[in-house]
Amino acid sequence: MWSQPKEAYNQGISIGVIGPEEAVDDLLQALQRFPSFRPEPRVYRNEEEAPALALELMDQVEVLLFTGPIPHRIAMDKLQFSIPVHFVPLTGTGLYRALFLLEKRFGLTTLSVDTMSKKQVERTFKELSELNVQVVYYNGLHPYSREELVRFHLHHYRSGSCQAVLTAVKSVSEELTQLGVPNEWVIPTEQDMIVSLERALLSTETRRSNESQIVVGMVHLDESGAVVNARFTEHDFQKMKLDIQKMLLTFVETLDGHLTHLGGGEYLIITTRGSFERVTGGYKYIALAGEAEKMFGITFSIGFGFGRSAGEAGTHARQALRQAKEAGGNHCFIVREDNGIIGPLEMSQPLEYDASLIDPDLIQQMEASGMTLAYLSKIVAQVAKKRQFDYTAQELSMILGVTVRSTHRFLLQWLDAGLVEIVGEEKGKAKGRPKQIYRLSFMRDAHGRQ
Repeated sequence: MWSQPKEAYNQGISIGVIGPEEAVDDLLQALQRFPSFRPEPRVYRNEEEAPALALELMDQVEVLLFTGPIPHRIAMDKLQFSIPVHFVPLTGTGLYRALFLLEKRFGLTTLSVDTMSKKQVERTFKELSELNVQVVYYNGLHPYSREELVRFHLHHYRSGSCQAVLTAVKSVSEELTQLGVPNEWVIPTEQDMIVSLERALLSTETRRSNESQIVVGMVHLDESGAVVNARFTEHDFQKMKLDIQKMLLTFVETLDGHLTHLGGGEYLIITTRGSFERVTGGYKYIALAGEAEKMFGITFSIGFGFGRSAGEAGTHARQALRQAKEAGGNHCFIVREDNGIIGPLEMSQPLEYDASLIDPDLIQQMEASGMTLAYLSKIVAQVAKKRQFDYTAQELSMILGVTVRSTHRFLLQWLDAGLVEIVGEEKGKAKGRPKQIYRLSFMRDAHGRQ
């Protein structure tokens, strides 16, 4: 099993991770993107062991995450939990992977399926244009029994009503393999895991209490002397200083923070941890650095500090800045209250947005309308970057990474839910019907509340 050095997890929000070894392994890999978490993994050989492992962890962690819905359901039926409990759902992406592997190995004509809804599977087949597959669904009582699921699949396989099996239960997959039944275990993808970890983070008391914690930042212009010498006149140099300060003020405004020029090429930023977390995508990137290099051809060394007091945060910010300079400049580091170091951060903004930073009410509203969290994160990132709310279906298809046809289907759902509205038409040079322009009303309203 993959393991992270224990020192890396000596502080942070404790999260219990429960599942079979392979799934726990994958989840621990995904957790490397979440420096706020300190995982406590527990591996089982059989889903029935999940409640005992959950009971063992309940008083040791702040939140529990099961690697799948079955152990979660079994544990929920047997225990009363005093902490938030989540599981990694099986979404279309996991089904795509399993169906691809089955098609490659056995072909797709008839299947028996357990634990996944008919609607969920049929939607996936529709996306894949696989409309001629005959499917038999298990509809027995919950919680699921491994023996009962094996009997169900074995019966349909031996009777000829299915040629392969899709199961979400690893122990069922292992037993069917021993019995010679072609099958595929549907496991969550990395994206499913990341979304679940983001939700788990949102639910923790530590994360909520840290929202108002003071964060201090130190920004140092790299090689400021060389920058001065590169300017031909005093007027040019003073104009550049004003432009840099304006850019910094714009960045600090997104943080709802305060900026102070300390003299020379050094600046002090004061903000709160909640704002800093949202603007940096959960401590992953710092858009300021990329903008500075693009606009002025300059680089910054940047350090941010967390602390139990403003003084401690300032000391940690200076330590983080020193780390950035020693790394050669054009780096950003964070020193936490436990003296742990996060970084270096990416020096530009990515094309997706950390879903843990999106309003939970908005997430719930979007999912009710059929929009997945992965698509929502891409849209939020685009709007945050461009401050643009109006798009054609063709533009949205490029943002989402799907076909225009799929985008039109999404837009119909979002129109019905009142999330978008048609605000006009784009008359292009090419012949044909003009392209409709859709306004992302839900994003405009969310920005208006901020």
